[in-house]
Amino acid sequence: MTSTLNFEMSQRPDFGMLTVQLEDGQQIFAETSAMATMDSNINLKSGLKGGIGKALMRGLGGESMIVNTFTAQNGGGEISFAPGPPGDMLHYHLDGNSLMLQRGAFVAHSDGVEVTGKWNGAKGFFSGEGLVLLKASGNGDIFFNSYGAIIEVDVTDGYYVDTGYIVAFEDTLDYSVTVLPGLSRGGKVKSFFFGGEGLVCKFSGQGKVWIQTRNVNPFLNWIHRFRPTKNNN
Repeated sequence: MTSTLNFEMSQRPDFGMLTVQLEDGQQIFAETSAMATMDSNINLKSGLKGGIGKALMRGLGGESMIVNTFTAQNGGGEISFAPGPPGDMLHYHLDGNSLMLQRGAFVAHSDGVEVTGKWNGAKGFFSGEGLVLLKASGNGDIFFNSYGAIIEVDVTDGYYVDTGYIVAFEDTLDYSVTVLPGLSRGGKVKSFFFGGEGLVCKFSGQGKVWIQTRNVNPFLNWIHRFRPTKNNN
């Protein structure tokens, strides 16, 4: 894939970090709080990129409505980004196509790319992962992150992924939220109301899907057992 940016990703897959060398006048757009370091000749401007409507859709997709724009001035400069959760980062080059991102996955993109929300309807409600996915489209580079390492899967037929492990997928794939085959009726009811074990996305068609090796919710459930409790004695 041809990139429009001079970049390097390091510290992968545990604590991925993105470093970009911007040319004079070149820009990169990033999620708020993602910037870690930058040269003093890089200018920061924050705003509602794409207008209030697209900003609201980004907010519904789990990202900030505000987008930070970084521009190199009076020569080139270096800037680095570090996402919030511990895990991997990945680069994807858009060539007129679209990439769907799960909420919280967006880190940064180059000029020529637009990131907005895509209404996900009942699929998002039943998955427990949010009503809106992020949709990146255009021509350029986009960077996204995961919780844990990222595994790339080439889908050529039907493929199931638990909703909490999806990071991104190409728009050439169709998907539906369903219950894993074989679950009892009681299991279906539990999954239906609580978004628990058994709710999966079934992908069909041809394209790539990226999954993460960890899921935040099971981790929170695990550490909950070790929380300090009040002793009434």
